[in-house]
Amino acid sequence: MKRVLVILPNAFEVFEAAAFIDVLGWANHYGDTPIETVTAGVVPEIACTFNVLSVKPNVLLANVDPINFDAVTIPGGFESQGFFEEAYSESVLQTLRDFDSSHKPVASICVGALPLGKSGILRGKQATTYHLMGGKRRQQLSEFGANVVDAAVVTDENKITSTSPATAIDVALMLVEKLTTKENAERIRHLMGFSNDPTTE
Repeated sequence: MKRVLVILPNAFEVFEAAAFIDVLGWANHYGDTPIETVTAGVVPEIACTFNVLSVKPNVLLANVDPINFDAVTIPGGFESQGFFEEAYSESVLQTLRDFDSSHKPVASICVGALPLGKSGILRGKQATTYHLMGGKRRQQLSEFGANVVDAAVVTDENKITSTSPATAIDVALMLVEKLTTKENAERIRHLMGFSNDPTTE
């Protein structure tokens, strides 16, 4: 059994969070290794980006012991709606540091890479983040000490970063691969309709 913590800061992007939750759910049901997904928030109720949905996470981040999990993920969100207020909170940053210090997978999508950067775990590491709108986010990531790479998805040791919502499924499947096997991840990719490879039936 693998356990994955999905951190949901206020103003998180539903699509990006859903990619983690859905892919891990498919992997739990149809993969070769059970995977439990647990959502965590800084507060008991969280509004998503665009404020059209609110969610109650499974647990409060303050009550999470990283030793009980095998990986942590964080989606991106919108600064204009307050995403970084919680994403940059010390509870989130320390959680990311704790997972990284144990060399457990730390996966982010889009600007979810910036909390990783602010936590210090990307210093001197290859990483990427949102690449459009003048490159502001990549500049910020660079200021945190990351070596910014112009690629859709970047892995460096246990850390996964990516450029945009379009990468969400690939990041989630990469996490499945890190937690289990490449073959298992490819099977889930196929079963979810993202691959036509008949060898993964």
